[in-house]
Amino acid sequence: MKSIDLSKISKNFDVNNREKYWREEWKNLKVHSRIKNSKRKENFVIDSPPPTVSGSLHIGHIFSYTHQDLIARYKRMRGYNVVYPMGWDDNGLPTERRVQNYFGVRAEPNVPYIKNIDVEKEKEKLGIKKQHQLIISRQNFIEMCSLVTHEDEKAFKEVFERMGYSIDWGDLYTTIDEKSRRIAQRSFLDLFRKQHIYQLESPTMWDVDYQTAVAQAEVEDREKSGAYHDIEFVVDEENNERFIISTTRPELLAACVGVTAHPDDERYKHLFGKSAVTPAFFSKVPIFSSTEVDPEKGTGILMVCTFGDQTDVQWWKDHSLKLRQIIGKNGRIIDKEFGTDGWESENPSLANKNYKLIIGKRTPSVKKIMVEILSDKQNSVTGDKKPLIDLPRQINHQVRYYEKGDNPLEYLTTRQWFVRLLDKKNQLINSGKSISWHPSFMYKRFENWTENLNSDWCISRQRYFGVPIPVWYPLDEKNIPDYDRPILPNEDELPIDPQISVPNGYTESQRNIPGGFIAEEDVFDTWFTSSLSPQIVTKWGDEDDETKELFPMDIRPQSHEIIRTWAFYTIAKSLLHNSNIPWKNIVISGWVLDPDRKKMSKSKGNVVTPIESIDKFGSDSVRYWAASFRLGADATNDESIFKVGSKLVNKIFNASKFVLSHSAEVQKITNDLDKSFLFELSRTCDISTKAYEDFEFSIALQEIEKFFWNSFTDNYIEIVKLRARNSDNKSEQSSAVLTLRKALNIVIRMFSPFLPTITDEVWSWVFAEETGVKSVHLHQWPKSEEIEKYTDSQTHELFPIACNIIGLVRKAKSENGLSLNSPLEKIIIFANSSNQKKISIFLDDLKNCSGAKSISFQNVDNEDIDIKII
Repeated sequence: MKSIDLSKISKNFDVNNREKYWREEWKNLKVHSRIKNSKRKENFVIDSPPPTVSGSLHIGHIFSYTHQDLIARYKRMRGYNVVYPMGWDDNGLPTERRVQNYFGVRAEPNVPYIKNIDVEKEKEKLGIKKQHQLIISRQNFIEMCSLVTHEDEKAFKEVFERMGYSIDWGDLYTTIDEKSRRIAQRSFLDLFRKQHIYQLESPTMWDVDYQTAVAQAEVEDREKSGAYHDIEFVVDEENNERFIISTTRPELLAACVGVTAHPDDERYKHLFGKSAVTPAFFSKVPIFSSTEVDPEKGTGILMVCTFGDQTDVQWWKDHSLKLRQIIGKNGRIIDKEFGTDGWESENPSLANKNYKLIIGKRTPSVKKIMVEILSDKQNSVTGDKKPLIDLPRQINHQVRYYEKGDNPLEYLTTRQWFVRLLDKKNQLINSGKSISWHPSFMYKRFENWTENLNSDWCISRQRYFGVPIPVWYPLDEKNIPDYDRPILPNEDELPIDPQISVPNGYTESQRNIPGGFIAEEDVFDTWFTSSLSPQIVTKWGDEDDETKELFPMDIRPQSHEIIRTWAFYTIAKSLLHNSNIPWKNIVISGWVLDPDRKKMSKSKGNVVTPIESIDKFGSDSVRYWAASFRLGADATNDESIFKVGSKLVNKIFNASKFVLSHSAEVQKITNDLDKSFLFELSRTCDISTKAYEDFEFSIALQEIEKFFWNSFTDNYIEIVKLRARNSDNKSEQSSAVLTLRKALNIVIRMFSPFLPTITDEVWSWVFAEETGVKSVHLHQWPKSEEIEKYTDSQTHELFPIACNIIGLVRKAKSENGLSLNSPLEKIIIFANSSNQKKISIFLDDLKNCSGAKSISFQNVDNEDIDIKII
């Protein structure tokens, strides 16, 4: 039996140095590499979330990514071939904004490409101030995005490796690499063939800063200050009946195309079917009824504009109203002329005079200008009093924003591509029910989102750094695109960029000329690609397709705020492409909150980066913090938990030195107290294994830690310390040493998913040679059967009784002002005859650990045990 030479083991565990060593050793041993072409039943497949590459990781990322690594390491020890890939979500709006801010540039179409562009020199040459953006070509912009994301990806990987994540970097992908582009475009072609996809020119939610369409799932409500403006309208009749509309958006008055009230509202019933005339622009608009109107809100009668919100869109469609769109893609008022077709006015001269005041302005400025316009009585329909009845009334209300945007969303009529989902709600809900959700209540979020879906999935984005939509359109003799006859590439041509590639049957010389073709300029919504993470990992449709071996996957780890996006869209894609669920389980992590109990987020500017915590406490301690919280539970960035983790790491280091410094002749575990202690370990193994199987890793950690502190180090080591050193009784010594080493071996293996560095450090001292397994992470997870062969059902009660008595002795010493190591003349134990027999079995160990010269008994008539020290 090999023991360690303590003089060759450092006094303290050098966390940072040993972390570096073990990261390299794991690479050399290929600890994290999967075996390809394994059968499906042999694999455990993780659909790991590709983090958005825009800046740096924060502690919230580390929180959730640790959770999936705990599962990966556990399943690997259970004998599975763990498929643990990683991707970088490097395309999309966050990346583009980062590049715009970092380089001070903005891309626009039809700008010539400049090879090896130097932004500062170009600005200087063109006389552009340093703080202003340089307009560059699409290709230059994409090159800058690639450069920035490449550097970010290296930094992300470094943090993940420092955290000891057992990722198989051989399965690395990015959402903009060739494979991902090919599979995303294959997805588009498949959906097109199956008629799940269509394009339409219609009102769509639009972010005026990014100047792109956004989907329902990317929208959030934010509280914003606003004001009700009471504006007088006039009924188009001889008596000039007037009514007041309270609106928070006077800037849309020029876009008013109708007026509506509830059909049961007695105040306005007589107006339905008539027309009203708008102040300032003097447009005649129909008055109609709608049950969507809340009679209690404002004055109970609303103006319908194109477009203020989704309800306006619906009214516009249902009542075939005119389209008067006044807000441009950049959020500024566009030039229109009243008195022309579609822009009829009872007083076009005054209408145009008023409208010119707001052209080119953004909506906050337009609000103020409209207050001035409506404060002039000449702009009322009758000209006798000002249309704005009173000063605006300040309110706070919920306003819709793109989740990454700075200004409220607008609804603009644009041509977009959509995936049909509204007609598949029941199928999607059934797919969600077929997946096991952990925690289970998170399913309800998915169901509620699906049930309340009110639009198909808009998948086109008017940006640059994304996967191009693989489509061209034929041009007629007037150079007008025929959007009803899109030209698609063959699948074996993918990936393509339609702005560079040429469709079959055409030549490059026919691009953008009458009778030729034009390329689709839009790219996919980033979720369109990210939602294909299972298909990207399995290489769906490629020559080396592993769908049969890896799909559906076993788990999807993610946080709860993207259930409505990443989870929902992935379930949708798998339904539409594979007629299956994407994974069997979905495990949902909570958020990391800041001191104000708000979610940490880069967009909110309240993030804490993990590097400082890793440097200060070590990655095992940071992992311990993350593992301490149950799935779905929010956490705080609490240094006190990191410190507890550090204390645990140091205790494992020191307790292992003690245990493995002992040696004895290899015999058997014969002592009944040792057997009882191992039974406790067996129970802990069963409980923690069950918890892990249910993805309740925090419960597993809690049980293992409780055994390690309470049973192993605080009690058992103290009980057998002297016996393990006593070579006069080799049988008893051997039993103690074998039990200590067996227990440590099991405990190290159970701790290893949580604390991979310290456990492999300890394993390497002795157990690697004894077992022939060079890393604890290549060993199997312990089973209670390998412990139970050392136990005896007749002795199970001994160790808990021993711990109870030792606890009583420690308490008594403390109450009498004695140190725990103080010797005692005598201990009197009050116990019944049955318990006295049990205690007599470990009496020598009890004397040794309590420091008592003698122990005697006094009979009692109950099961309680008490002691008295002398």
